[in-house]
Order: sequence, then C-alpha cells, then structure tokens
Amino acid sequence: MKKLLIANRGEIAIRIARAARDYGVVSAAVYSDADANSLHVELAQEAYGLGPGRPAETYLHIEKILDIARRAGADAIHPGYGFLSERAEFAKAVIDAGFIWVGPAPDVIAALGDKVEARRIAAKVGAPLVKGSDGPLASAAEAVAFAKEAGLPLAIKAAFGGGGRGMKVAHRLEEVGELFESAVREATEAFGRGECYAEQFLDRPRHIEAQVIADSHGNTVVLGTRDCSLQRRNQKLVEEAPAPFISAEQRSRIHDAARAICAEAGYTSAGTVEFLLSQNGVISFLEVNTRLQVEHTVTEETTGIDIVVEQLRIADGLPLSITETPEPRGHAIEFRINAEDPGRGFLPTPGLITRFRAPAGPHVRLDAGVETGSEIPSLYDSMMAKLIVTGATREEALKHARRALAEFCIEGVASVLPFHRAVLEERDFTAEDGFRVFTNWIETQFRGVEPAARVDPIEGGFLRSFVEIDGRRHTLGLPATLFSGLRTSPGLQAAASPAGDGAVTAPIPGTLQQWLVEDGAEVAEGDVVAVMEAMKMETRIISPKTGCISLKVAAGASVGLGTQLATID
Repeated sequence: MKKLLIANRGEIAIRIARAARDYGVVSAAVYSDADANSLHVELAQEAYGLGPGRPAETYLHIEKILDIARRAGADAIHPGYGFLSERAEFAKAVIDAGFIWVGPAPDVIAALGDKVEARRIAAKVGAPLVKGSDGPLASAAEAVAFAKEAGLPLAIKAAFGGGGRGMKVAHRLEEVGELFESAVREATEAFGRGECYAEQFLDRPRHIEAQVIADSHGNTVVLGTRDCSLQRRNQKLVEEAPAPFISAEQRSRIHDAARAICAEAGYTSAGTVEFLLSQNGVISFLEVNTRLQVEHTVTEETTGIDIVVEQLRIADGLPLSITETPEPRGHAIEFRINAEDPGRGFLPTPGLITRFRAPAGPHVRLDAGVETGSEIPSLYDSMMAKLIVTGATREEALKHARRALAEFCIEGVASVLPFHRAVLEERDFTAEDGFRVFTNWIETQFRGVEPAARVDPIEGGFLRSFVEIDGRRHTLGLPATLFSGLRTSPGLQAAASPAGDGAVTAPIPGTLQQWLVEDGAEVAEGDVVAVMEAMKMETRIISPKTGCISLKVAAGASVGLGTQLATID
C-alpha cells in the first residue's frame, strides 16, 4: 500500500494516521460537516469531506467513502472501530473496488460478526458457553418466551454489533419486552441492523478478553489477556492488561479457546475474543470483535507490539513480526476519557472544550482526539481521549494513574475524570481485600460522585470555516457577531425554554427519538414517557409528576439541553 484512507473519525483516526506514518504510507482522513474542525482532520496528511447529516449519511455511507478513496488515489482502507468496521458488506465492497482491506475477510466478518454463528463456532471448538437463543429473536413476545425458558437475568444483544451498543440486561420478566425493543432501536442506529438475540447473563461476572493477531501464512497468535470489567451501560470505562487475579489455568483456557475460535474461522488481522468469568470461576464465551479494539493500547504497552502496524503488515501480505505469545512486561491500565457526567448517570455532555490540559511524564501515554477549542458533537460517541498508564506491577500502575489523573484538566464539558479519580480509591478495584469489580459494579456498588456544574454556551468569539482543495484544508476565521442577525432555519433544533413545575425537559442535547405516550395521556410520576438519543446511546425521559401530558416537540426533532419537551398538568 502507498496511501491509506481512514474510514473513521476522532481518536482512532489519529491513531491509525500515526501508524501509517510509521509504516511509511500516506494517510487520508474523511470527515462530516460536524467534524470539519476536528483534530483528526488536521493531523492526517489529507482530508476529504463527507458532507452533512447523521452517521448514516456520512461515516456509514459506503459509496461516499469509496468515491473519496478513488478521488484521493488511495489503495487501502482501514475502518478503525465502530461505524463500518464490522460490516462484511463494506469489506466486500472495498475489495471488489480494488482496494486493500485492512481487516479480516468479509466471510469471516459475517460468520463471527453474527453473534449466533460465532456461538456455533465456539461450541464446535469446545469453548465454554452459557445457554442462548437459537438465532435472533423476532419480537418482544419471543424475547419474553425465551426469558421464561432460560431464566433471569437475561442479556439481550445486537446480533451484528459490538462495543455494548444494543445490549440490555433484564433482571425482571416484565422489563424484557421493553428492553428488547430498546436494544433493537440502539442496534439499528449504531449498526444499521436491528436483529437481537438473547443468552443467560452470568450474575456479577468479570469481562475478560484475549487479543489475537493472525496473518495469511497460517500464524495465529494470542498477545495476551485484558480485564474490562469496569463498565457503564455495558460499555467499558477502564481496561487493563494482563487480566489480573486469574489463575494460570484460567488464562490458559482463555488463550486456547481464543486461538481455536480464530483458527477455525480462518481469521486474519487483529481481533478480540471476549469471555465472561463468573464469581465462582465459570468461563463463558461472549463474542468475537472482528476489528481493532479501543483498549488495544494496554496490550501494546505490555507486549511492545504496535497492533495497528501489524494490521498494515498483514494487509500487505507480510507475516506477523511475532509467532508466540509474549510474556507480559509489567502492567498497563487504560482510562477512557468520555464527555459524560458521572454524577448524572453518565449523561453525555456534548459541547465546546474550553480547556484541555493533558497529563505527561514517565509511564503516561495519551491517545487524544481533541484539544482546547474542540467541539464535541452530539452525533457521535462520547470518547474524547484515552489515558494509558504503565508500571512494573499493577500497584505501580495504579500509583502512576493517580498522578496522571490529578494532572488532567478538562473544562467546558463534563467528563468522567471524577469517576476515574474516585474509582482509584475504591478497595473493590484496588484489591486490598480482593478484586471485587464486575460488569455492573458501577450501577450497583459504586458510591458515586457529585454532578458536574452546568456550563452555559459561550457567546461571541470566532466561527471557523474552511476551503478544501485536493484533500488539503485551508482554515478561515470569521467573527461570530457577523451572523448575529441571521436566524436558524425553522425545525432544525428546538431551543431551550424556561421550565416550570411539571415541565418535561431534555437532560441532554440530542434527538428526541420516540414518544412512549400519546398527547393528552395520563401519566404517573416516574413513568418513562420518551426516549432521547445522543452520542449513540439512548436516554429515557422520566415524568416528573402525575397528570395529563401535553407534547410540545415532535419525535425526530433535534433538541438542546433544557428544551421543554412536554408539560404535565
């Protein structure tokens, strides 16, 4: 390959662009209008616009991306993670168009990306498994029927997704139907396909995974394990390598199962095989992520292997630079730095970053997709950066993490930094009395942190725009007051209005996805009346009082923080 098109955005696009430079190829970025001023656009050697719209019209639009690749003169495409990275039809379209695909073969993505088929492959090679539905469930009623058969708790998961999107855990039979429909909506929004299946959910399990790389010369290597048990909304917040507090026999079983699953599937490139580990030591295969993982960094830090460069080598037909599982060198912990308010249930907080002071010094790595002045759009994932700390031991890594997190400062948007600082003081995580973290520990055991202060939008200043010429951007700066007399087009965004008693307001900026009640209906205090979507996650809107509801904003509208959605009289 000579020029690599990166079909992604943010932090991962920057990570891939850096690997491309190290590998000696030119990087070309793509960006939506909402990302026109994003850091990944500046750091790639070339950048091409995808136009306006939601992800379906930009980062998920296959033909647009292929057209840009042709225009840019690229000969290879890397999908990053999320978006199209696990879509077999995208991989096939890339290959059919004559480009080098940086990832596993389309048929392998299809087989392992279908979580039901992946379970069949895992069963064939003898990997441990809990009971699951025989294929995707057709309806909420079918989900309820399976729950009655398999028992609770029950995990409902996107059949063609990953990263926690479209995953819900039901602990009561009466919530299975609602959670199934919510999972289908999330899966459709995130992956373009809404099929969901169900399986028994191990109570209070740890999340353990194995990083695999494989080439086209018959080499399949497990680079090691990771623990990713600290999660909120089924999405990881803290990951570490190697997975601590597991036995040599458990580690061996996980390594062997991961290697066997990938070999059976004919896997190439980087991939991750995920498992659950119950409190009593039961290991159960979870899924295979047929792409680069967010947390690949901790494996890089403990092995010395640049996993993205290995992906590029594999795509070029070269053999792996390593053929045996390496002994881990020390310990590494990654903290995802998301624009979310942990004091308000990890609500997403898109907006303008007015200050971004990153930590530095020994044992600190920061993979960031933002800087001071960056705008966090509500259309995409909430992750701003990843802080990775290392140490000779886990205890040393924790010490370095406290220092780095104390230095880290983000202003303008809420962030999860207060959570990370607090969790380093939790004995369940630091393990003085044993490691007691599990996948829903945050929801059930964490003592919580104070809500972040609300930040008002900044008035005035400069508006940045640009001209794109042959993939190179030239920035323009204009005073915001120049446009102060212009009015926003009607219907684009509902504005915030003063909220009185009985007002149902938007807790986040985003899209009012669905009303769950009719206009004029009687509702009770605490009822879920609507669903909003922001940063690829659903947020349920709760009625503040009992009464008759009057809807003020139509479903599908884009709304700002504090927008009055309805009133209850």
